[in-house]
Amino acid sequence: MSTKKKSALRKVNKWPYLFCLPFLAAYFMFSLFPMLYSLQLSFFDWNGISDKVFIGVQNYVNLFTKDPLFLKSLGNTVILMAFSTPITVFLGLGVAYLLFDIGRGKRLYQTVNFFPYITTPVAIGFIFSYLFDWQSGYINKILTGTGILDEPFFWLGSEIASKVIIVIMVVWRYLGYYMTIYLAAMTSMPAEVYEAAAVDGASRFKIFTKITIPMLSGTTRFLIITSLIGGLQMFEEPKLLFSGWAALGNGQTGGPGNTALTVVWKFYNDAFNLDSRLGYGSAIAYTLFIIIMIFSIIGFKISNGRGGKNE
Repeated sequence: MSTKKKSALRKVNKWPYLFCLPFLAAYFMFSLFPMLYSLQLSFFDWNGISDKVFIGVQNYVNLFTKDPLFLKSLGNTVILMAFSTPITVFLGLGVAYLLFDIGRGKRLYQTVNFFPYITTPVAIGFIFSYLFDWQSGYINKILTGTGILDEPFFWLGSEIASKVIIVIMVVWRYLGYYMTIYLAAMTSMPAEVYEAAAVDGASRFKIFTKITIPMLSGTTRFLIITSLIGGLQMFEEPKLLFSGWAALGNGQTGGPGNTALTVVWKFYNDAFNLDSRLGYGSAIAYTLFIIIMIFSIIGFKISNGRGGKNE
């Protein structure tokens, strides 16, 4: 090695690499290594105690051929995501637009709408399970008190009502977050565009549909993609809503007829709760990872195709 190369190596600042080393070590130990280990584990039959048995891709084959509950959980997840995502995006945009021009009480309304997002999932599950309780829930009390229902309705025992309640939970929880993101995007938009539209005599509806929505296409795309990813990983809302009711001895782990069972809940049951099938659970996790990638690419392509002309 020449003296010039040696002197150049001596001049390299090593401190940035030393400062990055703790993060890299922690990332490898607690993120990268577990992900790679779970990928390897998905090709084995293992309950965490006995010896591992290599079975190749049999876990993945069993998911789609011998486990109808997985297909049901996947269908439930897609249905819940398909209803909650557009409703939350639409309401978040509408609430943000209404609050954008409010003078008095703007901060108060924003704070009130954002509170559900910072509320703990356990509290949210308790609130909704109490609201829709068969005997003491306020929803049944209101409906029976006003004469709409003759007797209390078993909300958590109905397959359709269970899905509707979960969608309401998701929308209620994330509406404030979507509103905040849209408000931040609206604040950064140039005021000259709105002033020019107002001078030309454009109505508020036309300004909203022809200017605001197209200029927010990038924000909408971001929220749609993140909603697809979060929706496919749905676990807390249905689990906490039915955890108390399902523990009464009905033998149900996903609501009535497993109508609220999601893929992550299925993964939790198989890997930790019921059978401790860690290899099978790892296969579920990586199958969900591939599904999330597919949905994210499709969502990006669709939203980019619609919004690309406006950007």
